[in-house]
Amino acid sequence: MGLLALGTPLNWPEAKKNADHVRQWGIEQLLAIWERAKGKERDALRWGDEIEYLVVAFDEEHRKVRLSLRQADILKALAEDVSLSKQGGCVPDLQVVKSSGDPVPVFHPEFGRFMLESTPGKPWGIGFKDLLDVEPNMKWRRIVAKEHMESNEYPITLTTFPRLGTRDDFITPYYPPSGERQRSQFLPDEITNPHIRFPTLAANIRSRRGRKVEINVPVFKDENTPVPFKDPTVDYDMHNWPEDDDVRNGAAKDNHIYMDAMAFGMGSCCLQITFQAKNITEGRRLYDQLSPLGPIMLALTAATPIYKGFLADTDVRWNQISRAVDDRTPEELGEAPLKHDRWRVPKSRYAPNSTYISQDPRLRKEYMDPDLVVDEDLKQQLTDGGMDALLATHFAHLFIRDPIVIFAEDLKALDLNKTDHFENLQSTNWQHIRFKPPPHDKDTGWRVEFRPMEIQITDFENAAFSIFIVLITRAILSFDLNFYIPIPLTTANMETAHARNAVLDQKFHFRNDPLPPRPIKPNGASGATTPAYLPSRPPTPTGPVEAEHSLMTIDEIINGQSGEGFPGLIPLVESYLNSVNVDVETRCELARYLDLIRKRASGQLWTGAKWIRHFVRSHHAYKGDSVVSEGVNYDLIMAVEDITKNEGKNRVGEEMLRSGWAARPKGSACG
Repeated sequence: MGLLALGTPLNWPEAKKNADHVRQWGIEQLLAIWERAKGKERDALRWGDEIEYLVVAFDEEHRKVRLSLRQADILKALAEDVSLSKQGGCVPDLQVVKSSGDPVPVFHPEFGRFMLESTPGKPWGIGFKDLLDVEPNMKWRRIVAKEHMESNEYPITLTTFPRLGTRDDFITPYYPPSGERQRSQFLPDEITNPHIRFPTLAANIRSRRGRKVEINVPVFKDENTPVPFKDPTVDYDMHNWPEDDDVRNGAAKDNHIYMDAMAFGMGSCCLQITFQAKNITEGRRLYDQLSPLGPIMLALTAATPIYKGFLADTDVRWNQISRAVDDRTPEELGEAPLKHDRWRVPKSRYAPNSTYISQDPRLRKEYMDPDLVVDEDLKQQLTDGGMDALLATHFAHLFIRDPIVIFAEDLKALDLNKTDHFENLQSTNWQHIRFKPPPHDKDTGWRVEFRPMEIQITDFENAAFSIFIVLITRAILSFDLNFYIPIPLTTANMETAHARNAVLDQKFHFRNDPLPPRPIKPNGASGATTPAYLPSRPPTPTGPVEAEHSLMTIDEIINGQSGEGFPGLIPLVESYLNSVNVDVETRCELARYLDLIRKRASGQLWTGAKWIRHFVRSHHAYKGDSVVSEGVNYDLIMAVEDITKNEGKNRVGEEMLRSGWAARPKGSACG
């Protein structure tokens, strides 16, 4: 999250009046970016990761753990640290940060006052040695954050706090639920970052929608779970706000955990990776080829089996965030005939991608989303401005949304040297892959953001998944890999990824043959050896698209099928590593990370979701009724902090982590 602008925000009725104004200025700024940057070239890959933390406070005397709302105090302490300031500073929202030498990590505020975001002090480069610095840097960030917290506070990397929204004092300091902005039964407005953008975002989403957001997660039905399960935390007799009628009108579904506020989604943590491409062509190619990988990585990183103090029958966070920011009206949802709105909109503004954008001859029209909604007038304006139809379609689709937060000061004059109006809409389209044009005032290129992965408990795991995605991008570009499948299948795969234990129990649509039709040498390879998988297969048939893909397990996608089947992402990465100069020590260290991915996919190692669910169900105080009590939650978070420090070496969490510290893989040069 970048520097947060200040200003006078418009409430929704006023923002709605100015929505077309902002949209039009956003298009004009986009065309200015296009004209400036369409020919921009960069020499090398740069990339960065974003780690988000929950800040928890332990009360050992009462065996309670709460979310700490001290985000602002922690950031202030970091900014005022003299030693960190001498090294360039680390909180750009509070100080001028200067990058020099080996810069210190950077910290940002997030939506929840109980959250922190961290990034490396400078982008990572293309070198393999940089990959080996990722895990130590992540550990350093956590240490720096912890050093500026109270003694009983800890930065943990769980996707969600298991008891967020329960009827007890799950936050410190305590505030009672409700508030004018979110109007939640379960959460106070004070849980949200007080910067005016965040409460305005929550209030205007609710106002535009015409009711509170509605999040229903299937409850995990254990042996003593009531049937039907009726969320016992819901108050049907509350009359504080007009939206309290929502639950009386059926918002809370039987056999589901019900939540009603943006903070239940945007209070989630994740692991995001942003790549800078050498030019727009490479960026568009990465955007397309990474898109089908999103659901696979979502399932492989599954880490979210608890909501609001109940075990859920899902393992990942994505749909919950999607519903938490879903501002669609009844007309846009198809619940009422179109009268005031222009379109029926199939997806939330937080959703899987609906476009491909690469000018790749392998991109067939059959791969496109048949339900794509596009503002044809804006598309025409973009094409008239020189943008090709494919990319114009992408942005004209994003711009069917309304800008949610508008500052009055920004409406006074259009500045084509800024990107504020464009980013107003771009940044609130939270797709699983995001294509990011260069900002005007920075030496930055075209970027692609990979957003679906769940945050992991340890820095080793987060480094492993980050490095794996980086190596995948290198294999894609070096071997000219083709992962295209029809967009609706990627959307379906995202749904499949939510299933409990999807990593082992579900199958996903995936392309049968990613290899190009003729032998090629990896781009820029030096001292290359023969890849394990030579790209020498016959051309992709021009026949039925259905013949190009099939249902595969995560294990088959990651580790490969036998015989002439799908080669596997890890074998493709290893073929890439074989084709370039990597010293033995570096290769051995990379093998540790790939081994984690390999074994998560095969089931030899557990996902975080499986381990958390098993911990709860095995706890002596768990009653088999799907309830995660305060005592169970305390022991769970204590165990998470133990795993963060020891990474399973003391047996706690070893089911997830053995490859992180076990002996080198047999048969390797690392033994």
